[in-house]
Amino acid sequence: MTRTRPRPRSRSLSKGATVLAGLVAAALALSGCLYATIPDATPRPATSESPDVAGVAPELLPFYSQTLDWTACDDFDCTTVTAPLDWADPTKGEIELAIIRSRAEGAGEPIGSLLTNPGGPGASGVSLVRDSVAFAVSDPVRQEFHTIGFDPRGVGESTAVTCYDDTDMDAYLFDIPEGERGSEAWTDELLAAHTDFAEACEANSDGILPYITTENAARDMDLIRAVLGDTELNYLGYSYGTFLGATYAKLFPDKVGRLVLDGAIDPSIPGIDVGLTQGLGFESALRAYMADCIQDDECPFRGTVDEAMADLGTLLAAVDRDPLPGADGRLLGADTLMTAIVAALYSPDSWSFLTFALAETLAGDPAAAFQLADIYYDREDGTYLNNQTEAFRAYNCMDYPVDATPEAEAAAEALLAAEAPTIAPYWEGPDPCEVWPYPATGVREPIAAEGAAPIVVVGTTNDPATPYEWSVSLADQLSSGVLVTRVGEGHTGYNKGNSCVDAAVETYLLEGTPPEDGLRCE
Repeated sequence: MTRTRPRPRSRSLSKGATVLAGLVAAALALSGCLYATIPDATPRPATSESPDVAGVAPELLPFYSQTLDWTACDDFDCTTVTAPLDWADPTKGEIELAIIRSRAEGAGEPIGSLLTNPGGPGASGVSLVRDSVAFAVSDPVRQEFHTIGFDPRGVGESTAVTCYDDTDMDAYLFDIPEGERGSEAWTDELLAAHTDFAEACEANSDGILPYITTENAARDMDLIRAVLGDTELNYLGYSYGTFLGATYAKLFPDKVGRLVLDGAIDPSIPGIDVGLTQGLGFESALRAYMADCIQDDECPFRGTVDEAMADLGTLLAAVDRDPLPGADGRLLGADTLMTAIVAALYSPDSWSFLTFALAETLAGDPAAAFQLADIYYDREDGTYLNNQTEAFRAYNCMDYPVDATPEAEAAAEALLAAEAPTIAPYWEGPDPCEVWPYPATGVREPIAAEGAAPIVVVGTTNDPATPYEWSVSLADQLSSGVLVTRVGEGHTGYNKGNSCVDAAVETYLLEGTPPEDGLRCE
């Protein structure tokens, strides 16, 4: 079976997300210039936690009443929280959740804790706060909240999904199938690779795979809220983090405090539609990039946008036919070049690097394209810095049922080919979740969260990874949803230079006053 697949991970690309941070690093490597400062503030002491155990079931009290043991970690505080492996049966075992805290920097009493999630699924919230807290949360918010990063179950420093070592991961991500693209042999080869990967995940993850679900992660968030001593959850979630936040609101509407969901995923649409809509979104973002590129003397493409896109399609077909060898022995084929393109499309700030990479690829040098692909996969000098690829697969395979009919698949493929002709040839393939060891337990349905406090949803009009229509849909589904629109390019909208969006989010988080529903920020 083939389907249009949700290939890009919102994780990489969302706010903290390592792709954009990595592209900044790439920029420095190419330009040789750097300046970045983080305020040197003297943090005030964190308030002491008194776990909130109101209404907790007796079998869960040992978890909700635990006391946190904080230790200093660089300029932050770190701890772990013990959670049930299976929330439906807490006797099955336990997992550990890694937590980091950036203390409120202002002089007064903090409002409370603000949990953050950078997306994914699979992105590390601990890394987000430790490495780039100012990138995730603006200064006014950091003044008044303890900013909390956490690695969801299966991710990073928490009890983690483990599949391949670096060598096997390289082979899985970068090896080029021998069969002709789209042929039965090509499909069989890819399915065999997906099967081997899934079997390695099952063998090396100590039995946790069936429990790596967004619903369980949302229940973990309520536990974190409670042991931090907060009676309500204040939360800022980007990209996939919006699905996590919306799921929390569905499960615990009476515990919703100030929730901001930026770059929303529509919880009601099936996986095949996610992949299709993302493909269309990245084609749109690619056209926006190309319109900008052809105005620049450094751009390797000329003519109209349509002509430039056709030339890019020719380049992709050329490396698909004759991959370019890299210095480390890897071959740059069309799939890896598409990954490099996708990585750079998450932010217009990265477009100049995409231009450089495409120009170098046209000249026969794949180094810059490999650099972008490595950033996407969090790979550095042959080493994978985290387990985002493994966790991404684990969550998606448990959250999205494999239930598309052949007719639906054919319709999606036809629409993608017609509306996204540059993206389409490299967007389809066998569904890796077909061979996952466990069937999905997630459901795709609207989330209303009746009774929840106002939930602010931020959408960007030409967001490629989480298209704007998803933010509109989620805000409509939520009984208390408030939509804020950022008119522009790139993934997510808050803390990215739009003063209108920033003011709306900050006023809500700091004062509890939501913006006007439908606010449009040019």
